[in-house]
Parts: sequence; C-alpha cells; structure tokens
Amino acid sequence: MKNPLLVVLSLLFLGLPVYSQTTTPAAPAKPAVALPPQKAYVAAQKFSPDGKVNPGFAAAHEKFVAQAKEGKARLVFLGDSITAGWARQEAIWNEAFGKYDPVNFGIGGDRTQHVLWRIENGELEVIKPKAVVLMIGTNNSGSDSAEDIAKGVTAIVDTIKAKQPQSRILLLAVFPRGEKPTGKLGAANEKLKQVNQTLAKLDDGKTVHYLDIGGKFPVVDGALSAEAMPDFLHLSASGYQIWADAIGGKLAELMK
Repeated sequence: MKNPLLVVLSLLFLGLPVYSQTTTPAAPAKPAVALPPQKAYVAAQKFSPDGKVNPGFAAAHEKFVAQAKEGKARLVFLGDSITAGWARQEAIWNEAFGKYDPVNFGIGGDRTQHVLWRIENGELEVIKPKAVVLMIGTNNSGSDSAEDIAKGVTAIVDTIKAKQPQSRILLLAVFPRGEKPTGKLGAANEKLKQVNQTLAKLDDGKTVHYLDIGGKFPVVDGALSAEAMPDFLHLSASGYQIWADAIGGKLAELMK
C-alpha cells in the first residue's frame, strides 16, 4: 500500500508546473456599441461608431444655429457634403449668390434624417430667408428604400414650410452618382431616379419649386465625366459652376 503522504506530495509536485504556467486572464473586450436605429423620415442626430453624437456634426450644427440667430441671410443652402463643398468654391459662390446674403448649411455625410433634425433644432430659427435650396438623399441610397428617402425629403420640405412660411423652396433632384450605370452604384442611381420622380410631385408652383439639373453634368461614353465629378459623386470647380449656372435663373425669380 502506497504511503498516503507520498501520494499527496506527488500530486502537489505534479501540479506545480500547471499553476506556474497560469497567466492573468485578458480583460474582456468592450462590447460593441449598438447605435440607435434610424429611419430616413424620422429626425435624428448623426452618431459616431462609439455611440456618441458625431463631434463634427455637433460643431457644424452649433455654428449654423449661431449664423441663423444673426438673422441676416436671405438665402439658405441645405444638404450634405456636396452642398458643404461650396465652401471650397468661394469665387463661384460669391459671383452667383453673394448678392443674396447666402449661408451654407451643408454637412458631410448627412442623410435626410440628419437635416430634418438640424432644422427642427435651431437652424431655421430667427432667420427669415427668402429662399431655401435643398438637395439631400444620396447618402441614404445605400441603406434606405426609395419610398423612405422620398418620405425623408418630404418631411424636410414640410418642416421648412412650417417654420418659414414666407420662404420659397428650390427643391433639387438628387444628383446622379457613379462612374458606370451598372453594379452597386448603378442600382443607387435607379433608386435615386425613383426618389426624384416622387419629389417632382411636390412642386406646387408657389412655395415648392422642383428642378432636376442632373442632365447638366457631362457624360462621356455613358458615364459621368470626371471633369465635373472627380470621384463620380462630389463636384469639382467646373461642377459647381454647372450647378450655379443651372439654378441661376430660377433662383433669381424666387428671390424677387
């Protein structure tokens, strides 16, 4: 019969290497942040992946609210990065719109729900614009249906009308995008065409004036020209000149 003491000592000895190799367990990974679900026609702020309000969005909104409170602008541009890009085209902007005391309320990456939230939260307070130029929806094309995107734009139009009954709205068709008419971006364009067909019906000839200038951007061999849209989405200086020229006459009419 084995000595019980020897058995115990043997077990302890054999167990030593096991315990000596044990390491402190790694800290558990932070759980993924579940971002609040958003719908194209329900006002919402823009969030970063960490679940917090996007700081760039918040800063721009605060700046726009301050500009609105000055009450000086007679023309407001609302939109996403394509609208925000006017800030890089000061000469064209001033030449085309400077006489109207314009403000540019465009934020990169914005979707319809973000613009809706912005105008519900101060960007159309105090200010009394004669006209509002609206072009929004392309950033929704990858995740929302044509019906929901159109509902989002319609909600924006209705909110502008409610907050600024004296303003005339120049509602622009969502610009075309993508180098080729096929593939994912081709599908996006087809969706945006459906959106634009719905938006055209909002034109009442009085308060809302719909204008589709997409056909003004040059097309080469069936694809958008990189001259006007270098990345087939955002505009170059020549693209902004096309935009300015295309709406100039109608805008002059609305600003009377």
